[in-house]
Amino acid sequence: MPVLSRRALNRATVARQFLLDRTDQPALDVVRRLVGLQGQVPAAPYLGLWSRVAGFGRDDLTGLLLRRQVVRATTVRGTLHVTAAADYRWLRPLLQPLMARLQRQFAGRATAGVDPADLVAHAAELLAREPLSRTRLRELLARRWPDHDRSALLHSVQYLLPLVHLPPAGTWGGRVDGPCALAQEWLAAPPVPADPAVLVRRYLAAFGPASVADVQAWSGLTRLAEVVEPIRGELRVFRDEQGRELFDLPDAERPDPDTPAPPRLLPEYDNLLLAYADRTRVLGDVERRRVLTPAVAATVLVDGFVAGTWAVDREDGTATLRVRPFRSLGGADREALAAEAGRLLNFVCPDQPERTVRFD
Repeated sequence: MPVLSRRALNRATVARQFLLDRTDQPALDVVRRLVGLQGQVPAAPYLGLWSRVAGFGRDDLTGLLLRRQVVRATTVRGTLHVTAAADYRWLRPLLQPLMARLQRQFAGRATAGVDPADLVAHAAELLAREPLSRTRLRELLARRWPDHDRSALLHSVQYLLPLVHLPPAGTWGGRVDGPCALAQEWLAAPPVPADPAVLVRRYLAAFGPASVADVQAWSGLTRLAEVVEPIRGELRVFRDEQGRELFDLPDAERPDPDTPAPPRLLPEYDNLLLAYADRTRVLGDVERRRVLTPAVAATVLVDGFVAGTWAVDREDGTATLRVRPFRSLGGADREALAAEAGRLLNFVCPDQPERTVRFD
């Protein structure tokens, strides 16, 4: 069984994430390829696409949201993602066991005595009338169940009922919070049944080669070995340097480990850092403690691996992108990273009179 080094896994991953070379594919195709982008921070999907798509502009993603071709909704790991609408329709039903488990874990005790089916039915009835902000929905749920924690009622609905967050909330410069609507109403289309093997194959296309534990860490689902085993014959099987079994699609991209990787700047919560049980293909133990705090910092990739963090400050008419390397960088790496950071700063702050990049 072939063994893949850490560097080989890194190059396969960053290639499939369009981080070796930016792609000319439309933003919608890239969202599909990645099976969604983290959307907790409104700007993050825009920054993630900018780092992956040549010539990406803000309107490219905002237009997809407004045309309902992508949605901002709770999906893998029970967190907000921007996902292609067509993918959401099959992905969300597969994640229902995860959603039920999260509801029990975080709100089960506080909603004891409330029938989950009644709660979902009542919330669906309220939302069928009109989209509602989370604040308003929480108030209306509390009227029906006044003796229960209103936030727990709201969180239960968010987990158990497929909802989408409507633009302009979640768009560039928009609010984090905004009205929610029933996904089926917003998309004017019902959910689509799907084989869990579809989820595994889509994950491998974007993040492989990977272990069963990696797929489970990304999705939040359990017992996926039962899904992988029947399709084992359709997959390539490898091992990593620790002996763990890895699976991959037969014709997937696996570049030479010595392929050069240009510097990239990734947004907060980028899935490159969150989609694995074993994150060492991009993130060392020392770097991990500085990136996962427990929030996930915006990161810098040098030679394909996390090598620092970055942030933008705006003060007195000047926008400064501050790069904080974790180690000393060679002259060529520093120069290439400064150029990439300057391009990103132009994207983030095009109207700022003065823009500068600093290494702290």
